[in-house]
Amino acid sequence: MAKNFSFTLSITILILLLPTPIIGNVHSFSRSLSMETFGHKSEKVSHLQFYFHDIVSGADPTAMRIAASAVTNKSKTGFGFLVMVDDALTVSPDPNSKLVGRAQGVYGSADKNVFGLLMMMNFAFTEGSYNGSTLSLMGRNEVFAGVREMAIVGGTGVFRFSRGYAQAKTYKMDLNTGDAVVEYNVYVVHF
Repeated sequence: MAKNFSFTLSITILILLLPTPIIGNVHSFSRSLSMETFGHKSEKVSHLQFYFHDIVSGADPTAMRIAASAVTNKSKTGFGFLVMVDDALTVSPDPNSKLVGRAQGVYGSADKNVFGLLMMMNFAFTEGSYNGSTLSLMGRNEVFAGVREMAIVGGTGVFRFSRGYAQAKTYKMDLNTGDAVVEYNVYVVHF
């Protein structure tokens, strides 16, 4: 019994002491880091309010259709259309008010029963301490509902590691042209 124990102990020690190259190279594609590694200590919540100007008419539209399905023009909701945007974000509903950034991305009709859009875009900020930073939004926007909520799924710059939500409320919509001004209230957790 003592001989067995001694043999088992010897094998265990030998295995534990074997250098990695003999066992084989161990590679990992990930590792855990603390937020302090990035200089982040505590999170804060910021509230941003701005107005989104979606201009589809005129000589210089900021939103234009880039694709449609075979059923789009027959659908009561325009199901299947896709629009690329580079819309102004301003501090007030007045399009001539201070520009704070651009909404850049796509939205498309994703509902066959009500006018519901799938929104995927970045809010690219150009003003103040947020200059050069972005927030990424993704979610459902049922256009004719009072207030719509969409997810903030990330960001860059001062919004790196961010998360939160955006509430959209139509301020003005011209049903003849399709142009709209939408108030956004964005609540974001970031470092």
